[in-house]
Amino acid sequence: MSSERKEVRAVAVYCGSSAGKRSAYAKVAHLIGVALAKDNRPLIYGGGASGHGLMGAVAQAVIQAGGKVIGITPYAMVAAGGEQDKATELSGTKSRVQLQADNSNQANRLSQIIVNSMHERKVEMAKRACGFIALPGGFGTLEEFFEVTTWTQIGIHDKPVVLLNVLNYYGPIREMIQSAIEEGFVQSFNQRLVTFIDGPEDLAQHETYDWGTAALRAIANWKEGETKSNYDWTKRIDGNRVEESLTAS
Repeated sequence: MSSERKEVRAVAVYCGSSAGKRSAYAKVAHLIGVALAKDNRPLIYGGGASGHGLMGAVAQAVIQAGGKVIGITPYAMVAAGGEQDKATELSGTKSRVQLQADNSNQANRLSQIIVNSMHERKVEMAKRACGFIALPGGFGTLEEFFEVTTWTQIGIHDKPVVLLNVLNYYGPIREMIQSAIEEGFVQSFNQRLVTFIDGPEDLAQHETYDWGTAALRAIANWKEGETKSNYDWTKRIDGNRVEESLTAS
């Protein structure tokens, strides 16, 4: 990374567009948003001026705490009125949050970038972030954090992925990764590509545990340069080279 490049401090957060069934999830989302704002780390997320569920809760907490939110949204979702709550049909509840700013200064802290596709959204989020935090979520959250983990593994970028194991939500994912290692599909040293934050052993304490500090500490402690790759992702078929990769962003 060039010494002249401005330090990238923004963090991409992946989480459900639904609120989940237990109050701890929304409380953790709020704690993450506050921690990002206090540490002067902009939030990169997949919403816009409004968001459902945990996505909206994180963004609202950042704004209220004086932080900056950058929402990156595919045009199709903008045209449809924003990201939809995937669990609405099951729960019958709505968890849409319209981001509120108390003054014009706070309003200036919210920006939205419209892209053409889901793939473009994921690339833009990854380019602008120094690391990734995943709260509980559904298919989209699972797909996104596995993808950025794969990008670290194969050298597209060199950035940490942190899973917040709230109420042991990601326990099965840890078991699946361990099984993949035991069965020879994942090399054991790549287990470090995913950092699990487990919180207190007593799950009753998860609503008050300082998830934000723990997650940001994990990102700060990530050691770049330990990931090895045989691929040069700046190469192109025409022989030209892109100026920068996601690693250099």
